[in-house]
Amino acid sequence: MKNWLKLQNDSFYEATARKRAVGLVDEGSFTELAGPNARLISPHLPEMGEAVSFDDGVVTGVGMMDAHPVFVISQEGKFIGGAVGEVGGAKIAGLFDIAIDFYKKYDEKYHGNENRRPAVLYSFETGGVRLHEANAGLLAHAEVMEQIQKCRGKMPVISLVGSKVGCFGGMGFVSVAADVVIMSELGRIGLTGPEVIEEVMGKGEFDSSDRALIYRTTGGKNKFILGDTPYLVKDSIGAFRSCITEVLSMPYDRIIKRRIIGNYELVLEQLEQVALAARLHLRDAKDLWAHYGNEHPEMIPDMRLDDFLQTVKTRQRRQEADV
Repeated sequence: MKNWLKLQNDSFYEATARKRAVGLVDEGSFTELAGPNARLISPHLPEMGEAVSFDDGVVTGVGMMDAHPVFVISQEGKFIGGAVGEVGGAKIAGLFDIAIDFYKKYDEKYHGNENRRPAVLYSFETGGVRLHEANAGLLAHAEVMEQIQKCRGKMPVISLVGSKVGCFGGMGFVSVAADVVIMSELGRIGLTGPEVIEEVMGKGEFDSSDRALIYRTTGGKNKFILGDTPYLVKDSIGAFRSCITEVLSMPYDRIIKRRIIGNYELVLEQLEQVALAARLHLRDAKDLWAHYGNEHPEMIPDMRLDDFLQTVKTRQRRQEADV
């Protein structure tokens, strides 16, 4: 593994799941759980003549960020596109179990001390369910959603989206169920992948070969303008780590104001967005950017990140109005 300090400058987009996991936490603090030596492989892939991975494409472990114990999940897009199956799903859900059990001990000892509150970090790189073992993958999605709900009122769950495959399928929904979503402009979140939309609806509806269109629709800049992520960072492991550190320095009741789904008020906000899209007859994300006050929306995709963050006009979310 590369020197920890050098990892901080590595591209988050290009980094493997294990490099992300090691680089996000304090130097030397990461301990992998159920790693390759455990040889936990999918029981289904060999039956179909498919190659296996000894970590099933998911890295799980524990580490520290200052005084905060953190539980890390990092998906590997190079193995079956980061798709979730039985073993990988069990590792993800199992780490949440460990985190929740740890929280109980922390609360008994430190009585909610904000400086020591644990957290779950989830670095997404996935196309969703692994079709080779779809039932197990779907069950894993449901279990992880349930685990996120169990964390509410206890510790923050932070989604990190900026890897090459993006975050699609059911895992797109899982990612936004966290308390905070942190993205880079290279990150992408969508419930349905571009190729699937094109296959079902046709190229005229969504051209999956149009990279610019995909990023305008699912990419970090659009999600930031819509308020679906409160943080847009540079493409480096260190930039994501710095943002996590900033989030963890906040009181828990302030962190949870970054949620975008999960209660009645937030459902109403989402419904307002749907009604707005219907009323405006939107044909492209640029139309929505203009609606929010951006005079030259066509320039936004090519803007440098610093310039974008200084000048962009975004949707004002009611939940964050007092933050």
